[in-house]
Amino acid sequence: MTATPIFALRTDVSMTMISFDNTENAFAYKSDKELKQSKFLFSTMDYPLFVPIGTRITPFLMKTGLPINGIIKNTIFKQFVGGETLQETAEVATNLSKYGVDVILDYGVEGKEGEDNFEHATEEFIKVIKYAATQKNIPFISIKVSGFARHGLLQTLNEAPRLRSGIHDHEEEQAEWDKVCDRMYRICEAAAEHNIGVLVDAEESWFQDPVDRLTIEMMEEFNKSKPIVYNTIQLYRHDRLQFLELSYKIAKQRNFVLGVKLVRGAYMEKERKRANEKGYQSPIQPTKEASDADYNTAIKFCIDNIDNTAFIVASHNEDSNLLAVNLLETKGLSLKHPHVHFSQLYGMSDHITFNLAKAGCSVSKYLPFGPIRDVIPYLMRRAQENSSVSGQTGRELSLIKKELSRRKTA
Repeated sequence: MTATPIFALRTDVSMTMISFDNTENAFAYKSDKELKQSKFLFSTMDYPLFVPIGTRITPFLMKTGLPINGIIKNTIFKQFVGGETLQETAEVATNLSKYGVDVILDYGVEGKEGEDNFEHATEEFIKVIKYAATQKNIPFISIKVSGFARHGLLQTLNEAPRLRSGIHDHEEEQAEWDKVCDRMYRICEAAAEHNIGVLVDAEESWFQDPVDRLTIEMMEEFNKSKPIVYNTIQLYRHDRLQFLELSYKIAKQRNFVLGVKLVRGAYMEKERKRANEKGYQSPIQPTKEASDADYNTAIKFCIDNIDNTAFIVASHNEDSNLLAVNLLETKGLSLKHPHVHFSQLYGMSDHITFNLAKAGCSVSKYLPFGPIRDVIPYLMRRAQENSSVSGQTGRELSLIKKELSRRKTA
């Protein structure tokens, strides 16, 4: 399928009167004090050198043992993370529920390798699933396969030639891979038992192939009657629209519901740098416009095949969210269709999340939690993402200022 130009998919007027400029809805859940704290953080992040320097020295300072935990917890951690424990996170989730916003829970610990750590992460994921099942507004949890699989193993399997059966031709790693598959199965089995969706995060392109294959296997096992397992499609890669179509064909052939979370992507600079260093074609789209076009085409594809596709519009792009709403309404589909969900990261794009919720959409905040030291890699990515997306920090800041001004005159 050739990507449809973005302008061909956009509609001039939203049928549902959603305004992403409505800051009263966007920040109703924040007190004046909290809003001023957010203003300070985004104002600081808006300085050109703050994020590049901060993301380099913060992990170092954490390792030195200097007493900076309090500073981090009361600033960037508070903005983007639910808490250090499930109990702390529950308070945030309860507050969001008052405004019709669900939660995607993410145990945000990354980068710890070793069999003991892999088993611990697996048990934590299962623990989070069981907790989510006790809450009315936590329909999903998020997992990373690299959280319970060795990076080197994933890369080896990604690069290895495959036999006709599709199995990778590396017998010496088979026992280790079997353990990874068993962990994934246990997580998905618990999710199916408790009716909680599992969103499998995307990885770097040199890890992604075995993750895709394993996730499709889990869909075939657990998505027979309803979506439980969702793969993540990064549309800033030029090959992912085609992969989405292939995944749909597999789902139809094997008789399961395809579950996908549509994102633009999170590893752009790292991907381009590695491709340049190793001399292969970058998997990243040549332009932002190409990424936008594929993303919007993916939304249209999922809605056109909604009977057998469950999808999450995980985007901070206003046009893409409005497009999804408009297409649903054009087809006479409910904004709360069981196969459609919207999501944004906690601490970002409240103007999208809360206005979608007000309009009657099923929408959630992606809410990570975990000890400060363990969540630092996630926080550094959030800071980099805000600074790398053109105008993102400025947009957040202008909306916060607008709401503070409105409250003064209200």
